[in-house]
Amino acid sequence: MTRIALEIAVDGPAGARTAFEGGADRVEVCQALAATGGLTPSGATVDAVLAVAGEPERVAVLVRPRVGGFVYTAEEVDLVAADVADVVRRGAGAVVVGALTPEGAVDRRALDVWRRAAGSADLVFHRAIDTVRDPATLVDDLVDGGVRRILTSGGAARSFDGRETLRTLVAEADRRLEIMAGGGVRVEDIPGLVTCDVDAIHLSARRPSGDGAPSGPGGGDPGFDVTDGGIVRRATAALHERR
Repeated sequence: MTRIALEIAVDGPAGARTAFEGGADRVEVCQALAATGGLTPSGATVDAVLAVAGEPERVAVLVRPRVGGFVYTAEEVDLVAADVADVVRRGAGAVVVGALTPEGAVDRRALDVWRRAAGSADLVFHRAIDTVRDPATLVDDLVDGGVRRILTSGGAARSFDGRETLRTLVAEADRRLEIMAGGGVRVEDIPGLVTCDVDAIHLSARRPSGDGAPSGPGGGDPGFDVTDGGIVRRATAALHERR
């Protein structure tokens, strides 16, 4: 029986520690997860998460320079390449990136630059793929571009609702790269996602911190999210039942 990995999205070392204590196999580290879907974290954050993880392969780092789509200028491509090289130098085992052309194809120009910058680290293509009408049509280009893993909801707001597309992606990938289901995943969704034969399941496992200290007129909404160890443990148990 093929083992399915559990990945938890976190925004710092405390979240990573909670995720690993709950049984997660690896974490994806980013910043501004709740507000933006994730952006590139600071170098200090990457260092701290790596120290908690202990092993490079347990850490993937999102490198996304801004919100607002996945079509990038040459200057932005170079900026991402510099960040990719930096997080790999710090020891990350994988970098998570994604770029599309205005027509919705894989931006191979950007991907080739980032593949070189990543060196021996795994290249993961993120949910930019979910903006495309038929995600499976991109698989060959991603394989050719050196991508090791795809994070996708199957084009749906929630992965559970994208199960048919996830199955199509798994068949199209044919073990040439991994398909990781992620996007709105709840613990109760895991048994259904497992039936899609995905290689990994990704969730944020977040809850409100309970800290309602005011942020002031320039600090955004009050409060923030933290990684919930109980959710991580239940997700781990759901996968162990299958394993």
